Amino acid sequence: MKDNDAPLLLDVSRMVWRRWAGTRATGIDRICQAWIEHYGPRAQAVIIHRHGQAILPFQTSQKLFRLLTLPERARSDVVRFRMALGALAVRRGAHLRDRLDGRGRFWLNPGHTGLDRLGLAEWVRRRNLRPIHLIHDLIPITHPQFCREGEDERHRRRMRTALDTASGVIANSAHTLDTLREFAAVEGRTLPPATVAWPGTPALPSLPPQPDGEPTFVILGTIEGRKNHALLLAVWRQLLGDESIATKPRLLIVGRRGWQADEVFAELDSGAFGDSVVELGPLDDDRLADVLSRSRALLFPSVTEGYGIPLVEALAAKVPVIANDLPVFREIGQGVPELLPVDDLAAWQDAIRDYAKDQSPRRSAQVSRIEGFRAPDWPEHFAQIDALLETL
Repeated sequence: MKDNDAPLLLDVSRMVWRRWAGTRATGIDRICQAWIEHYGPRAQAVIIHRHGQAILPFQTSQKLFRLLTLPERARSDVVRFRMALGALAVRRGAHLRDRLDGRGRFWLNPGHTGLDRLGLAEWVRRRNLRPIHLIHDLIPITHPQFCREGEDERHRRRMRTALDTASGVIANSAHTLDTLREFAAVEGRTLPPATVAWPGTPALPSLPPQPDGEPTFVILGTIEGRKNHALLLAVWRQLLGDESIATKPRLLIVGRRGWQADEVFAELDSGAFGDSVVELGPLDDDRLADVLSRSRALLFPSVTEGYGIPLVEALAAKVPVIANDLPVFREIGQGVPELLPVDDLAAWQDAIRDYAKDQSPRRSAQVSRIEGFRAPDWPEHFAQIDALLETL
């Protein structure tokens, strides 16, 4: 194809700059990568950068897409990535000059990166683009107390830009779409044509559930305030002090340290829990699959979520889940997980105490329910998106 002849435009801003910084991949990054793999062969790349934004030529775009979809080990080599990006003349080269026109094509944008940039809406109009934005959550707006300072206003600008420019909107859950609809009403803006497309479920190595004799539980995700590790530490303090429990349960914490969880970090660093609470840090897929397969349940007491990949990841691996009773968990959990009020410490204690038993009635009931769980997949995700594009 010629430089301005691809049928689609695909935003890769988030992926380029996170790889440049060497940031570890998140659930959103995996979604962005899936979009590159699916739409990349018939798309040109769009990059929003420090000095503006640009549509890249087709051949350069294809080389960039291949670079961004290298295997995990190759992608984690920051120096090699930067050298390869420099060879494409993307970071400082002529390709970032704003010279190509959108010609009324769809601009598929799976990340929020750059949507808060001043003048972006005018660029969309000037370059004749038809944006299709994937909205992951509105947490910085609805729960600013769990985000970095100033993130709430930045996210308001992102969502305003999305509403003002979009030809269509894709939400990762019905809950996210409902929240966006409420935001649009408050802002006096119109919600564009929209659809819900659950992301595909990460495919962990297949291991049969094989719970250890020592009852183990797992919490998966960045250690940050809204993930509510504090609740589980409070539960474990109670369980460890209960002399009626012969075999104490263990809690394995999987994920890197984040923000707004200083009290949690202090407790973990104090050594007060001994080996009953173990911080494992980030794990690769093989190790994560092994840890989940040996656990009695995944614990997910998060205060708010736009989706919840760990929940579907665990259920797809036939591992029970005990989670906060959030609307999005009721939606994507399909009636399978045990959902508890996040402010009911006693309810969490009782559930974990029961699931720790070798013959747990509540766990057995969920194991039976798991058989009816249908893990969201990428073909269905893209079918929903393509159906929206066809209507537009």
